[in-house]
Formats: sequence, C-alpha cells, structure tokens
Amino acid sequence: MLIGAHVRDDDPLTAVAERKADVVQFFLSDPQGWKAPKPHPQGEAILADPVEVFIHSPYLINVASLNNRIRIPSRKNVTQHADGAAAVGAKGLIVHGGHVGDNDDVEVGIDNWRKLFEREQEKGGFKVPILIENTAGGENAITRDLDVIARLWDKVGEFGAGFCLDTCHAFAAGWDLSTAVEKVKAITGRIDLVHLNNSRDEFGSTRDRHANVVKGEGTIDPEVLVAVAREAGAPVVVETPPDGQAGDIAYLREQLG
Repeated sequence: MLIGAHVRDDDPLTAVAERKADVVQFFLSDPQGWKAPKPHPQGEAILADPVEVFIHSPYLINVASLNNRIRIPSRKNVTQHADGAAAVGAKGLIVHGGHVGDNDDVEVGIDNWRKLFEREQEKGGFKVPILIENTAGGENAITRDLDVIARLWDKVGEFGAGFCLDTCHAFAAGWDLSTAVEKVKAITGRIDLVHLNNSRDEFGSTRDRHANVVKGEGTIDPEVLVAVAREAGAPVVVETPPDGQAGDIAYLREQLG
C-alpha cells in the first residue's frame, strides 16, 4: 500500500525523502487564492521520480455555488489546476464538495457539479481524474452527508468522478468509521485516495481540525484509522502536523505492511 503525506509545495521531493513516503500531495498555488498555477520549478524532477503524486485544489473553489462570482472562477480554477496536475504527472486533483447558500436548493448545487463535468467533456475532458472530497460540516454542504453524496453521484458518476475519503471530516460529520468505506463504495463504486487524518475534536463536532495519526491530540483510535485504510485499499495521504508525519507514516507502514 502506498503511504505518504501532504507537504509544502516548494520542495516536495525533499519532504518525500525525509518522510520515506511513497506518495505525496501538495498545492500548485496559494490555497487561499484564485491564481492559476505556474509551472512547478521541480516539475521535471517530480515527473522522473517514482513517487505517486496528488494535487490538492485551492480551498476557495466552490463548484456548487449559485453565486456566479464564485462558481464561474471555481470552474476555471478546477480546469487550470487539473492541467497543472497533469504537468507533474499527478494521479488526480482533489476538490472539496463545496456548498450552497442558506436559502439555496442543494439540488441546484449538485446540478452545478454536473455542469462542470459536462462543460469539460465537451472540450475533451479533464487531464487528470477529479477526486471529490467529503467535508466536515457546514449547512447545505454537498459532501458532508452520505445521502447527498449519493444524489451527487447520480449526476457525476458517469463522468468518471473519483472520491477522496477524509477520515477526520467523516468523523466530524458523524459517520461511523467502521462502516464508512463500505457505504461510500456502495454509493460511488470507488475510493481513489484516503486522507487518513485523526481529529482533535470529538465525534460529530463538524469541526475540521486534524491531528497526527499517533502520538498527537487525536480522538480517533489509530487502529480504527488503520482499518479504514486497509478496507479502502487506496493510496493513503496523512494531512497531519508536519513534525509527526514521519512517525505517522512509519506506524501505518508497520500496521499495513
């Protein structure tokens, strides 16, 4: 099983060596901005390295939004980052599910996700798989609850949408982690990547605060996280505090083989 971490974007290969990682995830631009990614200075080296790469899109992206000033640049940004991800040989681009406004219809937000894929398919499709990630909280969220995820997949599954399972987000949203993989796969048919994060907060908190898998402030039993990773059978990325990432990876590798 491939195990790695989310690291700083400026020198991911050094981080890979320091953590003895098999897989790496990073941003291609400011995660709090709208700028298109520039060619990565280590692009050729990343392409040549055997490490498996995933790119995380900026947090501002909200494909579901009914606000044109958010939805339209979000669509553009997803395409730009998918292109950038392809340039470094990434296996996928992770995009949060987003949300609609308090008085908006969630179904319209789901339709907006479908339109993203429809529009891109008319141009030949995305250059890398789009991996939609579950989220921890927020009213009218698109990927917080399994029933809404099922409605989303009815609209986007045919376009090859992938799924990224975040354990902290799932725990915070009130999912039973012992059955989460089974339920997600029953809906999506796939899990392409696992963000194996512990949680600093209690079950059902709706708070997105990650902790190290082991030797941190986590409230999830590490054995439960190991079981999720084993059942998912997908590459694992820890998005945990950097000082503990090497220890997290070593622990998971020992447990998962």
